[in-house]
Amino acid sequence: MCQHVENISREAKDHHGNSWDRFSLYLTIGDKHLKELESLILRITKPKGNRVKGKLARSENLKRKLTADIKTIQRAQLNGIIGRIVIVGKTEQDVGAGGRTPVLRTYISGPMKLRAEYKGKTYTGTIRHDGSIRVNRNVFTSPSKAGSAVTQNACDGWVFWKYERAPGDWVLLDELRK
Repeated sequence: MCQHVENISREAKDHHGNSWDRFSLYLTIGDKHLKELESLILRITKPKGNRVKGKLARSENLKRKLTADIKTIQRAQLNGIIGRIVIVGKTEQDVGAGGRTPVLRTYISGPMKLRAEYKGKTYTGTIRHDGSIRVNRNVFTSPSKAGSAVTQNACDGWVFWKYERAPGDWVLLDELRK
């Protein structure tokens, strides 16, 4: 009797109770990204009667950047069609420390955290807006130079450093080139 009353009260409160004909079960290792997964599933499936969309942590609206990139490409195509030659020179802002353009500039859209483990110690750094790397108040134009400064030896910075792709998800910097 108690079980039956409990089920009736659940059905009265459940707005989706009569519309469910299946469900999915997802198993995760830990619950670190559970909220993001739930938000993503809600945005994809768009269940009827659900008013909550869910928010993705550290997400950003890339519409403005996409629009600017499309306009730049279209302008370049138009210049090519009408035969206009545009000479693009390096400005002071384009050139990083030491007079070189930062290597990572073409691979990033904004600042990112870096970290590396060397001889049992964790080193941190930041990729800045212009693609340069800041480690211990020093600025470098390539990941290898930044890694060499930490190790005091020649270093392949692409496999030495990891960047934070998502909160808690550290990936080799080399993945940016793929």
